[in-house]
Amino acid sequence: MITTDFPIGSPCWIDLGSPDIPATAAFYNAVFGWTFQEVPEAGGYGFFLLNGKRVGALGHLDADARSAWTTYFQTADADATVKAAEQAGAKVRVPVMDVMQEGRFAALTDPQGAEFAIWQAGNTKGLDVVSEDDTLVWAELHTADQDGAFSFYQRLFSWRVEHFEPSPGMSYRVVSTSQGDQEQTSFGGIAPTMSPEQPSAWTPYFAAADVDATIAKATAAGGSVLMPASDVENVGRLAWLADPNGAPFALIKGEPRQ
Repeated sequence: MITTDFPIGSPCWIDLGSPDIPATAAFYNAVFGWTFQEVPEAGGYGFFLLNGKRVGALGHLDADARSAWTTYFQTADADATVKAAEQAGAKVRVPVMDVMQEGRFAALTDPQGAEFAIWQAGNTKGLDVVSEDDTLVWAELHTADQDGAFSFYQRLFSWRVEHFEPSPGMSYRVVSTSQGDQEQTSFGGIAPTMSPEQPSAWTPYFAAADVDATIAKATAAGGSVLMPASDVENVGRLAWLADPNGAPFALIKGEPRQ
């Protein structure tokens, strides 16, 4: 699972682009109890906090971009990772840059079209809390080319993979970091797109003490249900939602991997 040790290749940060920061902050406060703390020198960008600890971030939506969560992966060398990504067919959306003394980051689009980012830690290694209720617990990539996607990320981060069949005929790849017990260091999965129209994308899963109750909070606050709550054997109870701006996210109760 995801831990705040954040080994190389692990998800270490998430942020959300929104056209209306106050309204979006209010939505996630209603759903998860998060509060928003703006960083004065960051042009409107700020942190989602749960009990005073950083669980994500929120910023203004880039021009002509759709509202979506971005998953950041830990790297030891942002410049080298960007170079390897470009050589493997990725596009660089934001070149490597320093974020004050906190670290270095870059934003990319993988060869299948999924957007992601990388983070080289400085003073900030990553989120303050993960894998607890109302925080990031899993990261999932939906793509039409599972083999190609895994090969790309394995080249960048030396990920390991284990094939899993959550339902008959469904191919799912559980991914883990390169070091440590493979099951204990699994942090996400690569799944097929649900329809030909679905774009390749990374989606964050948030742990929920009660998936159905959290869905009720989200819909009451203006969110929508993309996939109703269901029980998946050996996985848990999960659902897919979208916030009022259409940014998808998922909920899960129980360990993503049993």
